[in-house]
Amino acid sequence: MGVSMLSKALSRFFLPVLFSFLTLPALSDSAVRIVRLSYVQNDVQIDRGTGQYEKAMLNLPITAGAKLETGRESLAEVEFEDASAIRLAPDTQVAISRLSLRDSGEKVSTAEIVDGTAYVNFAGSKDNQLTVQFGPDSIVFSRSARLRISIDPKEATVAVFKGDIQIDGPSGAQKLKKKETAKLEFSGQGTITLVKAIEREPYDDWEKKQDQYHSRYAGNTDHGRSAYGLADLSYYGNFFSAPGYGMLWQPHFAGVGWDPFMAGAWVFYPGAGFTWVSSYPWGWTPFHCGNWLFLAGYGWAWQPGGVWSNWYSQPTLLNVPPGFPMPHPPRAGTTTLVVNRLPLGLTKTTLQSPGTLALRSNSAGLGVPRGQVRNLASISEKIENRAGPARTFNSSAMASRVPVGGYGRVSARPGQASAPAMHSSAAAPVHASAPSVPAHASGSAGRPR
Repeated sequence: MGVSMLSKALSRFFLPVLFSFLTLPALSDSAVRIVRLSYVQNDVQIDRGTGQYEKAMLNLPITAGAKLETGRESLAEVEFEDASAIRLAPDTQVAISRLSLRDSGEKVSTAEIVDGTAYVNFAGSKDNQLTVQFGPDSIVFSRSARLRISIDPKEATVAVFKGDIQIDGPSGAQKLKKKETAKLEFSGQGTITLVKAIEREPYDDWEKKQDQYHSRYAGNTDHGRSAYGLADLSYYGNFFSAPGYGMLWQPHFAGVGWDPFMAGAWVFYPGAGFTWVSSYPWGWTPFHCGNWLFLAGYGWAWQPGGVWSNWYSQPTLLNVPPGFPMPHPPRAGTTTLVVNRLPLGLTKTTLQSPGTLALRSNSAGLGVPRGQVRNLASISEKIENRAGPARTFNSSAMASRVPVGGYGRVSARPGQASAPAMHSSAAAPVHASAPSVPAHASGSAGRPR
């Protein structure tokens, strides 16, 4: 199913439910929201409001008071409900100080760029307000804009790639337009210097590729807005129609023995308890609403619908096959419980040689870099056909080696530069990990073609 068809499917079956959660209580408080840690590469640390930093993992819920810190070669992205994003370059600190929901339904967010370089991409959707603070200055976003903010103890630099903004600070207001840069000194008179150009920085291309990924694979729905996590659903899987069940979604590379709880962790949040955090790059939306169901001839698939749940503490599973190990949160304690049922060799997608990736069946996209491979659906079908209809779970090491070349190839624009291959944003264990759970085999292979 193409991106436009997927958008229509989500618009019809999913988006009314997705956006209805914004008027519902979250964490037993209608004024509290969560957003998503949507990209993690290498050493990213998070303080989840506990006063202590720990290793971050993909798809962690971000609550007000959280602080993120990237290491020397690390990258991260925080995605908001309207697909706005804050992206962190290496050696950057960002604090999310406010995530609230007003009685009017307006979502109000505040982030502080403490140190380093962060990219802000504000979608400009209705009833969303984002304030970004840096030093004594701030920007209140109300219209679509995309920019870069770099800050150190002496000064800040703001470069606008898209839109018009206004910087407010002790020395007054300064308006900036597209392709303009402002340098703000923190000492003395707080001088603002306006430059009619943008000086390139090392991670501008990486940020642009992320923006292109979201634009290509999410796009606009019939509701006129981009959906939370839609880009990942579109890239890593497909919707299909199952008789009696309607539209279902299934990730590519999900065959015999795969289930949606093969990789992830039960993470404890003070005052809220345990929530399931999926390791899969698409593992946000399908773990906050709808059901996972098992159908013979299809395997496990996600069924949109129901009420959005900020805290995925007890998943809803339908048509559970006999002997299936049901996922349950820990009954006591606060230690993160890491779950890994994947057989050895499937926890990572292997770089066989420079620019070549080995994509494995039953990996369900784990380890596949965002947008780096064209047409995952056809490659997934190729692997399934090679494995054969009688393949077992242990034969899931079947792999297809494909070239990777960056988002330029995905967008198919002639002459566009390719990005360097990015490693997977797969989850890393946090706190203590639990003993591995034995893999199981059940069900039938794949969905009908």
